[in-house]
Amino acid sequence: MQPQRERREVQPRAGWMVMGKGGRSSAQKVGKILVLLICLFPTVALQCKILRCNSEFWAATSSLDPEEEFCPALRAYNACIHRTARACRGDLAYHSAQHGIEDLMGQHNCSHEGPTSQPRPQTPPQPGLDSQDRSNGPEICHYERGFTRHSMPPNYTHCGFFGDPHLRTFTDDFQTCKVKGAWPLIHNKYLSVQVTNMPVLPGSSATATSKLTIIFKNFQECVDQKMYHAETGELPAAFADGSRNSGERHGASALRVVEKVPGQQVEIQARHIGTTMVVRQVGRYLTFAVRMPQEVVTAVEEGDSQDSLYLCLHGCPLNQRIDFQAFRARTVAESYAPGRGRQHGFTYQTAVAKCRERLSVEDLYFHSCVFDLLTSGDINFMLAAYYAFEDAKMLHSNKDKHHIFDRAIGGGAPGVGLCSASLPMWLHLPAMLLWFQCCSVLL
Repeated sequence: MQPQRERREVQPRAGWMVMGKGGRSSAQKVGKILVLLICLFPTVALQCKILRCNSEFWAATSSLDPEEEFCPALRAYNACIHRTARACRGDLAYHSAQHGIEDLMGQHNCSHEGPTSQPRPQTPPQPGLDSQDRSNGPEICHYERGFTRHSMPPNYTHCGFFGDPHLRTFTDDFQTCKVKGAWPLIHNKYLSVQVTNMPVLPGSSATATSKLTIIFKNFQECVDQKMYHAETGELPAAFADGSRNSGERHGASALRVVEKVPGQQVEIQARHIGTTMVVRQVGRYLTFAVRMPQEVVTAVEEGDSQDSLYLCLHGCPLNQRIDFQAFRARTVAESYAPGRGRQHGFTYQTAVAKCRERLSVEDLYFHSCVFDLLTSGDINFMLAAYYAFEDAKMLHSNKDKHHIFDRAIGGGAPGVGLCSASLPMWLHLPAMLLWFQCCSVLL
């Protein structure tokens, strides 16, 4: 994947172009031949891991001074090459590497027997990065490292899916949907995310997410195809095959699962596409949040039938959307009618009070909380709305867009409600009648 902005090109290095005055000329010649062969036969070279052996040797020797330390690194390089023998039979780059190693061993008087050195990072680790971030993987396995210092940083977007269920799209559109059954949240060239939603109560049209499946597709030499699957009562800290990263290869840390709270929260980091996902189990149901570069968001396959159902990008189909505002207006009206207004253990007033315990600003996360308590009676939906907002604050790149307000309620500040003087006059007639009813009762 090459972004639209300028990215640094990762060039393969010939591993032995690093040491020895007497052998420098011949090593450079052999190295140039190997680089040429890798360029002519890139697919074969990647399959037999020549680049990996090359890069590890370069990293181990780039900062060496004493001549005696060169031989252990060369023996390690030789061992790495031999491990690829089965996959590299008939590969010219492999045989050139073998001859180059023999040449360097002769020039530096290195024996085939003896200790070997361990691979070293090419550059010192950056502050704050853990051990898996210090891997010697190519830049193509780390999306952000592919941007030069002078290029514009990538534009990140956010999508969230939670509750009954509520969808915040990559374009910050906020919707409440039915979407019963299986639906694709994300579907592009690099990954697919599918949710399965089930009725919250028997016979109810309200649904919530009970299953989540994420499939990461093969990506060059960085990532093998991986699947993550979670469902009610099971939030694994690993991929479906039991692994926690993308495998024993250069890009092993490019894709990994990190358990934040056992059984409650995991974070999936896909550094090769600059993407971070947060999956939570709150009560009986799952929530999903993602931070993704815009170019990855829109990298869809032409003619793919699932592209049009890509909820995080296109939103829910019109026939699957719930008129959130009309429901809230009707609920408020019923709450003031004698003998009515209690749904599943909550009245509108008690639901508002409960949601204010965690959500102080009356934005759409707050109103989603009220909606979910009234439709389900499950207090965990209040926590789902709260965590969805916390994830948005962590993953959304624009802090001014953390809150989303319903334009039909003219809010924006804590405590703004239906009887606000700033309520727009272009509301449809039923909402206007409700507004007068509500205010006349309160006043």
